[in-house]
Amino acid sequence: MFKDISIIGDGGMGTVLAMLLCEKAVAVRMWGYEPAQLAQIARDRENKKFLPGYELPRGLVFEPDDGLALSGVDLIVSAVPCQFMRNVWSRLKGHVPQAVPIVSVAKGVENDTLLRPTQILAELLRSGRSDKLAVLSGPTIADELARKLPATACAATADGELARQLQLTFSAEWFRVYTNSDIIGVELAGAMKNVIAIAAGIIDGTGAGDNAKAALLTRGLAEISRLGIAMGARPQTFSGLTGLGDLVTTCISPTGRNRAFGERVGQGQTVEQAKDATESVVEGIATCKSVVALAGRDGIEMPITQAVYEVLFENKPVQTAIADLMQRQLKAE
Repeated sequence: MFKDISIIGDGGMGTVLAMLLCEKAVAVRMWGYEPAQLAQIARDRENKKFLPGYELPRGLVFEPDDGLALSGVDLIVSAVPCQFMRNVWSRLKGHVPQAVPIVSVAKGVENDTLLRPTQILAELLRSGRSDKLAVLSGPTIADELARKLPATACAATADGELARQLQLTFSAEWFRVYTNSDIIGVELAGAMKNVIAIAAGIIDGTGAGDNAKAALLTRGLAEISRLGIAMGARPQTFSGLTGLGDLVTTCISPTGRNRAFGERVGQGQTVEQAKDATESVVEGIATCKSVVALAGRDGIEMPITQAVYEVLFENKPVQTAIADLMQRQLKAE
């Protein structure tokens, strides 16, 4: 079990993991990109921007200095949104101890490069540390974790012993962590479900009904699985916690950023208006671009994802997008 951990990123997920670890008597320090914002969290003992309403543990240390944030730790948690990872880790890479593993909690695929979070880390750090990279993912709404409601996740990595140590480190009475060796599938499932969640929100916003939403989740999971398997993931990953489990949570949670963003679009707001209504990053917007590019590269049919892309980036009316999906050529399931 890891006992001295640095969390890079001061968003909701990084904050709630810091709370969990401090309760387990782990030494935790948190680093943020903006020193002023990190100082504000330290003064308030509350992350009012990204996880309001929860007092932070007195033992949690806030460290704005790049070198000190990473010095002497035995595990690093990368809690930086996917599209910001390259900038953050380009800045920090000179301070990363070579033997220390990094576990990513980001969900996305980088635009242009089409790299997953652990691939971004591997490229930037260039230290042959692929076996020291891991992912912690699953149906993990931060607010519910902060309330200690029962939840589960998977620690995915090619290194079985590292997976076991992560499992021991993050498991709690109310948080059950499983191990998984399919890092490709876990990362892709976590990224792509945010695109389907935007579509689910659009369904909610238009009042299309539960039948439509059930169909959307089912066919959305089929799309996720098709692309994931083509990219080397294991089929069973997509029926597990990080696939179906995370998809369901993200598509039904009233507080889920991606679903809520889609709902506002479905209600008639512009994409910019819907984005401006949230403080947090809506990962599915950028991820949608990347997934469409991946599907095109690999020749994978993803009609729901393509429809979301056309609504977000080509100003296609929502009702037209829904009608076009319903009128596609009939075929077997």
